[in-house]
Amino acid sequence: MSSRRSRQQSTGSTRISDDQINDLVSKLRQLVPEIHHRRSNKVSASKVLQETCTYIRNLHREVDDLSQRLSQLLTTIDSDSAEASIIRSLINQ
Repeated sequence: MSSRRSRQQSTGSTRISDDQINDLVSKLRQLVPEIHHRRSNKVSASKVLQETCTYIRNLHREVDDLSQRLSQLLTTIDSDSAEASIIRSLINQ
């Protein structure tokens, strides 16, 4: 028995097929703007994963920045106003 097969059986995990990996990488290529807008479709799977991680980190930063801006805006308006209520609901999402 191969060491890979014995490891899979001992951990109880199921192996994802190469086709499934290729399908997931293809979906990531479509979702990540930096990759999707390139002229060349020849991007390695590792590059797709790196770009995806970078994109997700940037999205997290953007969300944090927007939350901070909303919090600052909330301090400048009447706390009982409808605008303040909307801002609070956006921050709490």
